[in-house]
Amino acid sequence: MTAPLELCIFTEPQQGASYGDQLAQAQATERLGFDGWFRSDHFLAMGGTDPLPGPTDAWTTLAGLARETRGIRLGTLVSSATFRHPSLLAIQVAQVDAMSGGRVELGLGTGWFAEEHEAYGIPFPAKRFDLLEEQLEVITGLWSTPVGEGFDYRGRHYTLEQAPGLPKPEQQPMPIIVGGAGPRRTPRLAARFATEFNIGFRSEDTIAAVFDGVERACEDAGRDPATLRRSVALPAVVAIDDAEYLRRLTAIGADPDTFAEVNIAGSPEAAVEKILRLRDLGADRVYLQLVDLRDLDHLELIAAQVVPHLR
Repeated sequence: MTAPLELCIFTEPQQGASYGDQLAQAQATERLGFDGWFRSDHFLAMGGTDPLPGPTDAWTTLAGLARETRGIRLGTLVSSATFRHPSLLAIQVAQVDAMSGGRVELGLGTGWFAEEHEAYGIPFPAKRFDLLEEQLEVITGLWSTPVGEGFDYRGRHYTLEQAPGLPKPEQQPMPIIVGGAGPRRTPRLAARFATEFNIGFRSEDTIAAVFDGVERACEDAGRDPATLRRSVALPAVVAIDDAEYLRRLTAIGADPDTFAEVNIAGSPEAAVEKILRLRDLGADRVYLQLVDLRDLDHLELIAAQVVPHLR
């Protein structure tokens, strides 16, 4: 039997959201029966002046939500390899996983937002795939080191000597999300390290081609492609009439003329049709990007008129 499609909410708090806003959306996400709540890991808004109250740290936020939710999955989509030393990130994620009772997922990527790094004085090397690969090697190496033994690592970017590899995550293996639209290196990294491959903000043709590439990368690595979850993340704006649709687009600064070209957009029926097409392309999980965290009526609408047609 085919596993049911998972539906998660994904948001961008750097665009203007307090911890309280995120808590309210995450708890509504859980109450309404979605499978997970994920957030971006950014410290600078994209476009315009940075809004109040200012940025929130992704893993600090998830630690709080781990204690204030009970069943939904929680994670980043995705953390940047440039932000944290992998040894410290491994400890943070393992601790938040314990705080959640084993519900956390680590999304990790190369990072892309140069202005954000410049603003905070964070190094942003031109070539970051090697950095990401070493981070994945360090993190998974620490988590898999037997208790009582030390983990040694010598790479170009990181050197560890007899690191204890503690604490261990509650989940074994710990879910790791790797993604992107790159044709070669990203699929290879996913096949080697990830439990989930994610692609976001792309057309259905591109999604299909990238998923095919991921399947080939798994086969080349000697891994059963069925063991790697595939997911898609897309902005979603759903409404019951044109006025409500335009209001929601305006609230997130989206262009009414182009938004529906790729994204989950329009009536509940149109949203259902789009998500079913993503499932037919091979998606096991779909992330609905809802940038306006305070519009909980939007969540209610999707839960009532979209989700029942996908279960």
